[in-house]
Amino acid sequence: MDSPKTIKITDPKVALAKAEHYCAYQERSQQEVRDKLYEWGLWPEAVEQIISELIQGNFLNEDRFAKAYTKGKFGQKAWGKIKIKQGLKFKRVPDVLIKKALLTIDADDYMAALTRVIEKKAVTLSEKNAIKRRYKLQQYAMGRGYEADLVADILKNSDL
Repeated sequence: MDSPKTIKITDPKVALAKAEHYCAYQERSQQEVRDKLYEWGLWPEAVEQIISELIQGNFLNEDRFAKAYTKGKFGQKAWGKIKIKQGLKFKRVPDVLIKKALLTIDADDYMAALTRVIEKKAVTLSEKNAIKRRYKLQQYAMGRGYEADLVADILKNSDL
């Protein structure tokens, strides 16, 4: 099975145009763009020059990316703050911007999402033993990135 051929670009102007299109399509982190430029075969000086031009042209904005990532992962996938934080760290977003992005999540919405996640999982569990059932629900919610103390509070106050 043949692997798809990656496009090699040697002209920085062409690479800048393609990178602008790449960034305009959806929010990207600097690291994602940097990886893509290296994948296209550009050398380090050109990569850093293109990234600075993308930032100046407002095609690339780490703060905007962090907020969009947080909103998307929480809204669509119901991830908890821990998992979102790990995802942003993996994309090499600075800690200051991660904290700022996590503050955009409303506390009431967060608790409601956690409750929904636990209730949805509880319906699928066939475990009869209450202790094992509670443990499985707790592990599942923590695996989705929710904090252990919040999960424990929800499980304590519900009869799942």
